[in-house]
Amino acid sequence: MRKLGILVAALLAVAAWTAPGQALPVIELWEYAVNINGTVSNPTSGDPIPGSVGLGGFNTTTGLGTMTVTVTGAGSHYVSLFVDHDINVLANGWLDETGIVNGAAPAGLSWEIGLYSGAPNIYDHFAAGTLANANGIWPEDVAMALGQSFVLAAGDTAVISFTMGTAAPAGFSLQQTDPGFTDADPNNSADPGEIYISAGLNITPGGGPTVPEPATLLLLGSGLAGLVFLRKRG
Repeated sequence: MRKLGILVAALLAVAAWTAPGQALPVIELWEYAVNINGTVSNPTSGDPIPGSVGLGGFNTTTGLGTMTVTVTGAGSHYVSLFVDHDINVLANGWLDETGIVNGAAPAGLSWEIGLYSGAPNIYDHFAAGTLANANGIWPEDVAMALGQSFVLAAGDTAVISFTMGTAAPAGFSLQQTDPGFTDADPNNSADPGEIYISAGLNITPGGGPTVPEPATLLLLGSGLAGLVFLRKRG
């Protein structure tokens, strides 16, 4: 599942970079997967992405942008995203990267930064819906995951947004950094040496028809009875 074909891919990529002035790719997405209420979809393993997952604003090559997941149905729900990025891998490999936690996670949001090796590992936790809320990374091969728990009433619609970028977002985020990358300005998104991932939850109420209270039904029934009585008298 992990980077079994990385050597071949790297050699092919190097062979393709023959044009003068052509830059090496800096950020690459090696694997990603979504977990929607316990059902895991991993495109790297050949799984189709569910129709409820929106990839229009997400670049599956760089792993940057925003991915959305739409959920309906009354009850408790859980949606999580696993990502395995690499920064400047052809120049200095993928074993020199670190993970950082920025801020405090809001209620309902779980997270993990960890290694994708051994068992159990971060992917196992992601697939089981048991993210550890822990950063288990020293300079190594970084993978990150966020999970959002929430409850919907009948008719509600939830949209979970996972955003990955090279500039620090407001609020809570996980950060992957390549200290070996030559980056004069760490906050310059045009010359990135870091990736940030954050999540947002928006719930739209269903707004279905209102069920009348018993007292309202009684008054309505009395009114109809009165109309029938007047009609008979007429």
